[in-house]
Amino acid sequence: MQIIRDIATLHRAVAALGQGGKSVALVPTMGALHEGHLSLVRMGKRVADHVVASIFVNPTQFGPNEDYAAYPRDEARDAAMLVEAGVSLLWAPDVGTMYPEGHSTHIEVAELGSDYCGTARPGHFDGVATVVAKLFNQVRPDIAIFGEKDWQQLAIIRRMARDLDLGVEILGAPIARDTDGLALSSRNAYLTAEERKLAAVFPKTLAATADAIAGGASVREALTEAEAAIVAGGFDRVDYVALADAGSLERLFEWRPPARLLAAARIGKTRLIDNYPVG
Repeated sequence: MQIIRDIATLHRAVAALGQGGKSVALVPTMGALHEGHLSLVRMGKRVADHVVASIFVNPTQFGPNEDYAAYPRDEARDAAMLVEAGVSLLWAPDVGTMYPEGHSTHIEVAELGSDYCGTARPGHFDGVATVVAKLFNQVRPDIAIFGEKDWQQLAIIRRMARDLDLGVEILGAPIARDTDGLALSSRNAYLTAEERKLAAVFPKTLAATADAIAGGASVREALTEAEAAIVAGGFDRVDYVALADAGSLERLFEWRPPARLLAAARIGKTRLIDNYPVG
């Protein structure tokens, strides 16, 4: 597996991978890889001839009081995992390469990024959209794969690719979960042993709530009961539990498919997100 850090070399390497009409799938990551990331790589290998992974901890999507400096970084470990998974190329630029001096252009995602996680993290999705657009322009993949755990992010990237005619097919990979249902996430490493045990109430509650809504329960009542159950299970607070249109992210108060149950909650110092399809 090649590890590349400058754009000119990247363009030559990706062009070589594409010779003979071979297709390239991109799996963007911020490192701290786990089984969830590897499931994206496996999807990439099924749908394309080559997989390119990127590792870049993007400073523009972190707020002033968030964990950019503390975000886990271990490129050697991550690279070994990607080699084992069969990745052809790792794009690992530094901040100066991604945002050269004088960089002043960004993408604004407007209403899609203003609710849910956008409320708690103002500007977060503008930073995500900007770095993903740059990755698309740098790698020039045929396909890009993102995890469905970050459903709002996935919806925003799909809309951006459509609105800006980026010519990249966006695929969502199913959420990878631990044996107790907790969605795999790099931030799970921040949980203490006791918090990790309690965290299982989060996906359990969301799954039951999604089933209840699909079965005809009042949406407002089901959402209220879900928030109460998550806090009763040991979480400090719930940022939101909402039923949303799966594509537009419009909040729904009566169920209609396709819909997604979206949630974020905090336990200790850790903020977890998750979602379930409804129906």
